[in-house]
Amino acid sequence: MIRDSLRLRLALSGLIVMAISLAAAQVGLSILFNRHAERAIAADLLDLSDYLAATIRADATGTLALTQPPPDPAYDRPYSGRYWAVTAGDKSWNSRSLWDFTLVLPEALPPGESALITIPGPQDTALLALDRSVIRQTPQGERLLRITTALDRSRLDTARTTFEAEMLPWIAAFGILVLFAGWLQIRVGLAPLSTLAETLKFLTAGRMERIGPTVPEEIAPLAAQIDQLLDARAGEIERSRRRAADLAHGLKTPLQALLADASRLRDTGREAEAAGIETIVASIRQQVDRELARATLIGEQTGRQADVIRVLQGVVRVIQRTPDGARLSWHIPEGTAVFARIDSADLTEALGALIENAAAHATRTIRLDACRTADRVLITIIDDGPGLPEDQIARLRRRGQRLDTSGDGNGFGLSIADEIASRAQGSLEIRNRTPGLEVVLDLPAAVLT
Repeated sequence: MIRDSLRLRLALSGLIVMAISLAAAQVGLSILFNRHAERAIAADLLDLSDYLAATIRADATGTLALTQPPPDPAYDRPYSGRYWAVTAGDKSWNSRSLWDFTLVLPEALPPGESALITIPGPQDTALLALDRSVIRQTPQGERLLRITTALDRSRLDTARTTFEAEMLPWIAAFGILVLFAGWLQIRVGLAPLSTLAETLKFLTAGRMERIGPTVPEEIAPLAAQIDQLLDARAGEIERSRRRAADLAHGLKTPLQALLADASRLRDTGREAEAAGIETIVASIRQQVDRELARATLIGEQTGRQADVIRVLQGVVRVIQRTPDGARLSWHIPEGTAVFARIDSADLTEALGALIENAAAHATRTIRLDACRTADRVLITIIDDGPGLPEDQIARLRRRGQRLDTSGDGNGFGLSIADEIASRAQGSLEIRNRTPGLEVVLDLPAAVLT
């Protein structure tokens, strides 16, 4: 199903790309938030580190002392999540918030450098720490200070989780907006294809002759190829008609000569020979007329339409004047017009053959009906005659087979109607009844404007 629909293929591929893009955006924004938060925390930790470096002073003997601890009460509350530690040789100072915990630090950095690291904290926590090495001048010379300021990393993780949760509705809203934009893009982008499909319907219905140049440039080559095929087909049809007409005219004189010979043979009493020649001439004429009709059918436009009820009534009026038609009771449909997509002359020929056969074999009654169902027109002819042999019905139903056209009667008439129906994109259904024969001519309904 997806393989056969451009809309579904585009929608599915767009949905997959959008899902991947939104997931990547979610992850990327989360990473960016985490980096931004770490930089902000690092700036605060650096400020605290600078404060500690400024408050550690040396007396006249060179002894270092922390003159003023940070005033934030969080550094005095045990395990508050905010910590600091300073070491200078064998001396160290720690925030009371560490209580009895000692920070486990990596190897000290060279003087003047700093690093933002994650280290273990009290109560199985993880700390985001800024580790620095600072040189202080004292009366006894330079002293190396290692200053570590830290924050409980769970706060950063909580902030990131909250950010991700608050971001989800916006991501979802953006996804809905992208879906709508994709749907609109597919609808607008594929609109010319829908227009082309409607144009092809009009071509099939005979309401247009060619697609023409009024299509987007992306499908213009396809439209041009279709128009070229239509032009080539029209030219081939015209050539076929001319060849059929030439054949008919070419055979006309020899056939007339044969009939003249048959007449002379009959005048001399040679009835058998004359009848044989006339039979051969009639068969040749029959085949020639059949091929001429076929050439005409090929060239007919499928867009022509016929009023089925009117054609039925006209055919019946003609057949009622024949001996077979005059003796029968006819049930003819009346009421709302029903239009089929077929040339009126072709429908008249097909119905004439079918109804004439029905009249020839009916006993008392013939019932006719015509109705439209969805996009089809069904024409039904029912007689109360002997019906057809089942082998002939089965032969007609097989693809490419026709009933015997060697003689008169149901076979030839049904074959003509079957060919006309096929040319009009219809079909002929035949089934025996008890008694009689039911013939259903199925044709496409006309598109009325």
